[in-house]
Amino acid sequence: MEIETLVRTTSHGEWILLSLFFIAFLVQMLYYLLVYLRLPLYRAPSRKKSTRPLSVVICARNEAEYLEHFLPAVLEQDYPEFEVVVVNDRSTDRTEEVLALLAEKYPGLRFTGIPTSGKHAPGKKLALTVGIKSARHDHLVLTDADCYPVSDQWLKRMASHFSRKRKIVLGYGGYERKKGLLNLLIRYETVFTAIQYFSFAIKGKPYMGVGRNLAYEKELFFENRGFARHYHLASGDDDLFVNETATEENTALELTPEARTLSVPESSIVSWIKQKQRHLTAGGHYRTGSRINIGGELISRVFLYASFIILCAGSTWRWPVIAVFGVLLITRLIVFKLGMDRLSESDLLLPSLLFDPIMPLILGGIWISNIFVTRYQPWN
Repeated sequence: MEIETLVRTTSHGEWILLSLFFIAFLVQMLYYLLVYLRLPLYRAPSRKKSTRPLSVVICARNEAEYLEHFLPAVLEQDYPEFEVVVVNDRSTDRTEEVLALLAEKYPGLRFTGIPTSGKHAPGKKLALTVGIKSARHDHLVLTDADCYPVSDQWLKRMASHFSRKRKIVLGYGGYERKKGLLNLLIRYETVFTAIQYFSFAIKGKPYMGVGRNLAYEKELFFENRGFARHYHLASGDDDLFVNETATEENTALELTPEARTLSVPESSIVSWIKQKQRHLTAGGHYRTGSRINIGGELISRVFLYASFIILCAGSTWRWPVIAVFGVLLITRLIVFKLGMDRLSESDLLLPSLLFDPIMPLILGGIWISNIFVTRYQPWN
């Protein structure tokens, strides 16, 4: 069909759909080419070897088995001076016993606890605050009890970024690779989120980090009054803290494979949804600019797929629309491939074709469910 005939026969409703499609296409292309491409192209500045003492802070609640298996990988790091502070957050399992046994073998391990009696705020902010106050050193590295570093160079890599200006270090915390669609979903959501927040940090707009692999100065924590502004929330001990304190000048990224941590993923869709419900409570408290950056990508993606499907189903513009969408798809796959390679998650490229269109719907459904939830589950 000739262009003139195509234009003449296009209805008013089709023009609206086409406009939505092309606007969403342009917005998505801008995100991929101007933001997400920054991660694979990023070259870390040169840095000196660090010997400053570190305190690794870990909170644990009924995670004796994880501590038994994973804590030695933290305690056996190749670093000149560090301690590991574990806060036993009201555990009722063998946590205290496991920590006592490990402390006999590793003199660098110290542990404290929170009484099981009394009322406590949801989440782990109290435990983390106790751990930070107990830490003997000024530079902190945080991870979780169900996490472990993939190499003994983790602390060296993270600590090498600290300087007079650099007070926050964002690391990558992935999940173990296991069989099943749920594992692919969890890992895809994690790596996409990482590509997003690392890229914005490189762009000079850091807005979040993950407590599975995060470092900052103790002084910064107290200058910010800890978690005072969001202490009532079950989440936000990592991303909201970074959102409040991170700037282009004081934030560094650690992207080497040796500095990654891995976590045990949720084993059921219900437990993962509960985990995401907690995490999404923090999003509404981000800075306005951060909410716009994240929301703009999600909304444009929804409009892109919705208009694409409708136009393909019954529009005379079907083939031009498919061609334009193909350009975006190729761009996305290239940028994803490069970004996932940077984070050692290249096996997620093909699953991303499935999860990219449905993830906004999943997260949107979880976010809506939070409106009707008045009591959030405690952290695990």
